[in-house]
Amino acid sequence: MKLHNPFRVAFVATLGVGLGLLLITSIQSLSTILLYVGTALFLSLGLDPVVAWLERRKLPRWAAVLITIVGVLAVFAGIILMVLPIIFDQVGQLVAAITDIVEGGTIVEDMKAWLQGVFPQLKVDEVFTYAQQWLQDNVGNISGSIGQGVLALGGALIAGLTGAFIVLILTIYFTASTPALKKSVYQLVPASKRPRFIDLSEQITDSVGYYVIGQLSLGAINGVLSAIFLSIIGAPFPAVLAVIAFFFSIIPLVGTLTGSTIIVLFTLGLGSPTTALIAAIYYLIYMQIEAYVISPRIMNRAVSVPGAVVVIAALAGGALLGLLGALVAIPVAASILIIYRQVVIPRQNER
Repeated sequence: MKLHNPFRVAFVATLGVGLGLLLITSIQSLSTILLYVGTALFLSLGLDPVVAWLERRKLPRWAAVLITIVGVLAVFAGIILMVLPIIFDQVGQLVAAITDIVEGGTIVEDMKAWLQGVFPQLKVDEVFTYAQQWLQDNVGNISGSIGQGVLALGGALIAGLTGAFIVLILTIYFTASTPALKKSVYQLVPASKRPRFIDLSEQITDSVGYYVIGQLSLGAINGVLSAIFLSIIGAPFPAVLAVIAFFFSIIPLVGTLTGSTIIVLFTLGLGSPTTALIAAIYYLIYMQIEAYVISPRIMNRAVSVPGAVVVIAALAGGALLGLLGALVAIPVAASILIIYRQVVIPRQNER
């Protein structure tokens, strides 16, 4: 290869590398905004089947969107109003218990007696003297760390609420304008290939929407059954534990197992070992029923993805984008399979 102008070639190559780095840096800087947009699009596609069902009942689209959004907000508001009073009550009980302990003035003596009973050979007085001296030397650092932690927690809480509000607004906008957005994208495709592209796009968006509805259905089933069963066995705070079961069941693969473990440990800590054992047996049985009966019946209608692909997609999505990646990975895998089966394989067979 003969280079007539090496300087121009080097300049163009350097410019290309610089533009590439600039693009990557821009994407990294906009990662939070892109995450908001992606989450809102995912949620809007999940709500679109509900809106379409209402439209088939002769409702105008704006009314269908309004009813859907209000219904979703009402459900989450009900969950928050159900959980917050219990949390506030428990915090009040904790503060009262701590106040009683402090006012009693026997916490140090009780702790010394407990340590002496558990560890007879331990020099308890020397341990407490050392701990007291260490606290006096490091109280400033501890206070600063606590203050920084409180500020960081407050900032994270404000950022989370702001992000949730932005996602809510974007979800409402995308849900209301889904047909217009689809039409704009379809017009970018040449007219000769547009019908095929529209057909594939509709299949992909339908799979995403039905997948979201399927995951929410699994969460609702687990939440309702958990509320009923935990109330029957007398578990502490069955409403809160049912909410935990609902939200964790939305997470693919490990969500039900993680939520069930948390519920059993919570029951063991605040309830009785017998209640925790009964809850553990129930969730072991429920997880088998969900894995082999409930989930296949619901999810096979939403996305047709082999089990191995589901596991690989969820793990890869979780590693790349965390919880959102795990949620989005399965419908993305379903979309790739649709393109593979209906585009790639037919083209290979024509050759």
